[in-house]
Amino acid sequence: MKALIFGITGQDGSYLAELLLKKGYEVHGVVRRNSNGNLYRINHILNKIRLHFGDLADSLSLLKIIKEVSPDEIYNLAAQSQVYVSFEIPEYTSDVTGLGTLRLFEAIRLTNIKIKCFQAVSSEIFGDTTDCPQTEQTICNPKNPYGISKFYAYQMGRLYREKYGMFICNGIMYNHESPRRSENFVTKKITKAIAAIVAKEQKKLYLGNIDDKRDWGYAKDYVEAMFLMLKQKQPDDYIISTGETHSVRDFLDVAFKLVNLDWYKYVKIDQKLLRPLDYRKVIFQGNNSKAQKILNWKPKTSFNELVKLMVESDLKDKGINL
Repeated sequence: MKALIFGITGQDGSYLAELLLKKGYEVHGVVRRNSNGNLYRINHILNKIRLHFGDLADSLSLLKIIKEVSPDEIYNLAAQSQVYVSFEIPEYTSDVTGLGTLRLFEAIRLTNIKIKCFQAVSSEIFGDTTDCPQTEQTICNPKNPYGISKFYAYQMGRLYREKYGMFICNGIMYNHESPRRSENFVTKKITKAIAAIVAKEQKKLYLGNIDDKRDWGYAKDYVEAMFLMLKQKQPDDYIISTGETHSVRDFLDVAFKLVNLDWYKYVKIDQKLLRPLDYRKVIFQGNNSKAQKILNWKPKTSFNELVKLMVESDLKDKGINL
């Protein structure tokens, strides 16, 4: 079996590549030319995979790569994936995260319509929903450029599946973290700051809305669900979540306790870090019962275990053992 991963250099892509290699796959990944130096998450498997230069903004590169690789499965994890950044660069976010997915589906349709495809979607598509927990039937009302772009990708996946009979699965992914998370996400920002504080390199941590609640899981668990979706007889859409919610405040409590520090002494609220159109009275909590029933999948890693993994990793980078 051959798999082609868009976004292989990211958190999810690196874990997925490892999983597929263990399953005996021939793994290919797509990287943008200006991201070629950002390979630290996959350095340890570079000799086991093959990388191709391409871009979701370039239809010809997609056609060329798919024709050359001739994969059995394609996983699209690539996107401009930060909500607050999407307000700063809405056009780019829409082009890559939304239209880029359309370009990919068209390339598959024109090259080999039998290729199975996983499309990563986000819980941000639900926007200011009043449903809690959310299900696959929850009405979508995204409230930021990123969520709107993901909703476009989600709908295009459903359209191509229904219109052309393509095997496209949308995975509605709730927040998932890991030691490989990018530094500009709040969880990683917290754990890196803790390591720096313990190492006497930093005194304060500035955050926005610490009462924001999210359904946080472990990325390594979540890529298993992606894999399982493409093993089903029929394509479908699935919510991938833990079914539990925790606030940023909860994350701070668990993380700082691991190093015996009181976070109240170190954390300061910065109004500049609040998101535009912040609608965080909404609780993003996913009902994963469909994934449990059909995919036989459920998260293995608890919230506390996830926080510990991240804190341990960042402390280790400083030469400190937990």
